[in-house]
Amino acid sequence: MKKTYLILSTIAILLSACGSDDKNKVNESDTTLLSEKTSAAIKADPVTGKLRLNGEAKLGQPISIKFSVYNNTDTVVKFCKWHTPFEKLLSKYLDVAFEDHTDISYLGPMAKRMMPPPAESYTSLKKGDSTSTDFNLADGYAITKAGSYTIKYNAATVSGIVVPDSLKINVVN
Repeated sequence: MKKTYLILSTIAILLSACGSDDKNKVNESDTTLLSEKTSAAIKADPVTGKLRLNGEAKLGQPISIKFSVYNNTDTVVKFCKWHTPFEKLLSKYLDVAFEDHTDISYLGPMAKRMMPPPAESYTSLKKGDSTSTDFNLADGYAITKAGSYTIKYNAATVSGIVVPDSLKINVVN
């Protein structure tokens, strides 16, 4: 109990000492300047991706998804094709869930690979450029019920592609 009282007293003294000095105050123009510097320092991810449904998703038919990758920099960047739709389905790079949050199992092959990826497994994108590919979601996931599904890309650590948004699709009969 004495230790707790001593710690709380020390914290209270430190906080009151820190807040009493007028030199520590920041005026409005300084705050604006700090905000501008902070905004400039925050950069977008260099390589981002987006998932988009092509057409309509019907039960028992192919579900075509477009996977697009964008270079958000003013230089050439590379991303790894492993764990992306730019190669055949060889791993579980998507998390797919039904509307009741039930995970849909991945049914495709799982490739085992040695790290680091070899040079030929990378694709280059020129500044401001993009590339896309289409794939059939039903090739790797058992979409057996009509309803709403959420698809999230999960392999940014391998590919270097950040896909910030999940894709919601409605599968109809």
